[in-house]
Amino acid sequence: MPQPITYKPMKRNLFTAILVLLTTTVLAGQPTVLIVYHSKTGNTETMAHAVKKGVSSVDGVQVLLKKVEDASTQDLLDAQAIIVGSPVYNANVSPPVSEFLSSWPFEGQPLKGKIGAAFVTAGGVSSGEELTQMNILQSMLIFGMLVMGGPDWSTPFGASAIRGDDFFPYDEPIHPGFLDKGEALGRRVAETVLKMNY
Repeated sequence: MPQPITYKPMKRNLFTAILVLLTTTVLAGQPTVLIVYHSKTGNTETMAHAVKKGVSSVDGVQVLLKKVEDASTQDLLDAQAIIVGSPVYNANVSPPVSEFLSSWPFEGQPLKGKIGAAFVTAGGVSSGEELTQMNILQSMLIFGMLVMGGPDWSTPFGASAIRGDDFFPYDEPIHPGFLDKGEALGRRVAETVLKMNY
């Protein structure tokens, strides 16, 4: 007489491995937007999360958020878009962001055709935020990237936030309007990545 079939519960580690495999397979076909930033006081990190929120609002796109010291060359190569964030240091990027940009692979132009965008935080109005955004975008152009700003005339070079002057004091959170600009930048980059059919 045949024995009844019994089913043993799947072991937890096997189930986890299958879940990871399925997730990786599903996500493998999706383009990735890499957001990389340096933040000393937390302001640029707050903007980075706003940019991430915008990217995440677009279905069909993965987002990877990393500090400059944690980002690898492979992260750059795997991404279809790279968004770099920096605090403003004397109307320029911070030293860690400068070092990060200088470490990008150049030989053979492996970043050519990828989308690039920028966001910054500054200590006051007209204290170098647009110059710093342009410094990031100019570096991206050297690598053959396709650079873009935000979705309207008020964010032509990317997104920025101001902290530390009479209108936006340090003891208050970043103004929601600045976070909205960061989110809009992330959304536009993600939507563009999808349109370009990577």
